Amino acid sequence: MIHISNKKRESLIRWKVYFDRSRMYIGYVQFFLIVFVFLRSFKDNYYGDLFFKYALISIPIFFIIFIISVVFIGYLDLKLGLREEEFKNLSKSNPVTMDILETIKSMEKELQEIKMQLKKDV
Repeated sequence: MIHISNKKRESLIRWKVYFDRSRMYIGYVQFFLIVFVFLRSFKDNYYGDLFFKYALISIPIFFIIFIISVVFIGYLDLKLGLREEEFKNLSKSNPVTMDILETIKSMEKELQEIKMQLKKDV
């Protein structure tokens, strides 16, 4: 096992977080570029000609339909509980989260014991 000082580890983790956050934003840019390339691939057929011939009308309509579709997919994701289930599974593999959960459970158990003792004393 490689020994890394705590200071170096914290610095490495901080840089990893920066990298992951920037990767997310780059993903947004890539997403819009893919949509642009997708639209450009239709340029040489009949519907593509219509789309680009009337671009002042078709592009805003396409953009509105696209945004509505993305929001609807996000809504479905929320209603189906996919994100919550994903976080639940991720938290099970996170040792810090599991330590916090175990601490809370032990505190609840102690609280129940205190309540039972108070009921006996009254």
